[in-house]
This record gives sequence, structure tokens and C-alpha cells, in this order.
Amino acid sequence: MKTLRNIIGVTLAGLMLVAVPFDMQAQSKKKATAEKTAEVKGMVDAQEYVFKAQTVIPMSGRTRQITSDYDLKVTKEEVVAYLPYFGRAYSAPIDPSKGGIQFTSKDFEYTATPRKKGGWEVLIRPKDARDVQQLTLTISENGYGSLQVISTNRQPISFSGYITEKKETKK
Repeated sequence: MKTLRNIIGVTLAGLMLVAVPFDMQAQSKKKATAEKTAEVKGMVDAQEYVFKAQTVIPMSGRTRQITSDYDLKVTKEEVVAYLPYFGRAYSAPIDPSKGGIQFTSKDFEYTATPRKKGGWEVLIRPKDARDVQQLTLTISENGYGSLQVISTNRQPISFSGYITEKKETKK
């Protein structure tokens, strides 16, 4: 009987030693998730971030992975888009080097709305970009996002990627 108690005691002690690291891992994971959510919320509220596109999802055609550095930079002063375009354009650009979605807007409407299941819905309406009517950026709490671009002379196109901090550039 005494041996059985010793075996049960040693087994329970062993289980406690195994369970404690898993609990600590779960707590550190929750802490990291909370920190990431706070960081993303800070970037969205401060209106200082860069959306890095990884995948293009055109209305017609196939989904494509992007290998180059395409992005959408958002600040309080301006929105700068450097994104590719695949799809039907209803009018060709005069300058062939302006084939993608490339513009800088200093006059725009910016609305960030929290979503019910977490994250944010950001609506950007440039007033001084001729071709682009609206950019809708859906951002999750962990920083992943999708961007839909609605143009005047082109089919809508979507991008998926992530947001990151805007790096300061030296002038």
C-alpha cells in the first residue's frame, strides 16, 4: 500500500513538472498575441503603416504570388501606392511605365472602423488620384490584411499581405 502511494505521488509530481511548462508557454503566447494586437492597433490609430502585398487576386484570371516589393504606404499626410495590376483596363494609360496602381495622394478621406470579430476595416478615398476611387483595407488583430482597390477605368482587384511599421527614410 505504501509503495502504491509512492508511485502515485511520483506520477503526480511528474505530471505537474510537465504541465507547468505548457502553462507558461500558453501564457507567453497570450502575452505575445496581446502585444502584437496593441502594436497593430497603435499603427492603425496613428495612421502610420505600410501594407506589404504578397498575393494578387484579380477579378478574372488566376491568383498570383508577388515576388517584388509592392506596397501601400499610409501616413497622416499622404497615401502612396505602388501595386501591380492584372485584369481588364477600360482605357490604356498614356505613359506605358504607369501600368500598375501607382499614385500619391495628399488629399484623402481615412476611416478606420473596428470589426465585430476583431481587427479593423480601413476605408481610404483619395480625392486627388484620378483613377482610384476607393481602397478598402481589412486588417486582422495579428497584422495580416487584405486590400481591395476600386478604380474608375479598371476592374476591381484584391491583394493579401500584412502591415508593418513605416520605416523612416533619410532625406
